[in-house]
Amino acid sequence: MLLNCDLGESYGSATIGADAAVMPHIDQANIACGFHAGDPLTIRQTLALAAAHGVTVGAHPAYPDLVGFGRRSMTLSSDEIIASVHYQVAALDGMAKNEGLTLDYVKPHGALYHDMMARAEVRAAIFQAIRSYNRSLTLVMQATAKAEEYRIEAADAGVQVQFEAFADRCYADDGTLVHRSKADAVHPRARMLEQVAQLIRHSTITTQSGHTIPLQADTLCVHGDNPKAVRAIEAIRSLLIRG
Repeated sequence: MLLNCDLGESYGSATIGADAAVMPHIDQANIACGFHAGDPLTIRQTLALAAAHGVTVGAHPAYPDLVGFGRRSMTLSSDEIIASVHYQVAALDGMAKNEGLTLDYVKPHGALYHDMMARAEVRAAIFQAIRSYNRSLTLVMQATAKAEEYRIEAADAGVQVQFEAFADRCYADDGTLVHRSKADAVHPRARMLEQVAQLIRHSTITTQSGHTIPLQADTLCVHGDNPKAVRAIEAIRSLLIRG
């Protein structure tokens, strides 16, 4: 299982995350494209970090929502979603080439990600955006009980997918994430490491209600926005190495 992290989210004078500390421990960097966070200099610096540590890079496009950090759903037409994704992916793709990197995948951010998983019309628009881009890219989607259904849906649209699980998020019985507004939506360190170990060894997770459900994931999302989180990522990397 690969390890991915949302990075490049600093903007102007605001520093968000601990990108330099996180990068040595991950396999995939999901880099903000400027619509929810990130600016040109931050993008360039994050790509340079990824190049220095041999980390695969992906575009992390969002709704155009800097004020809300991309966490607010927006009503965009399919054409607007496609154009928005192309605009952001192309920016990362071009800047990655300047750093000697090849953009490998796309992972939508925040509300766009959740809308993709919940709404067929948004998902179809994102599939079309990926398929119609000028070269092949993989789409990262959330691993849920409907993963095989989504894989077939994506294949029919001509898109390859990679499914991700979340290290520190609590799951509902249907395999979706418990909303951040709910109690215990984010696991403390000990419970997070238990969940990661369970995913690695058994490909299952224990839900908020105590049920055990299967969850097949290709990549594991971690968050590195503070020193404690960075230490947790180091511990997760150790678990992945040990298997």
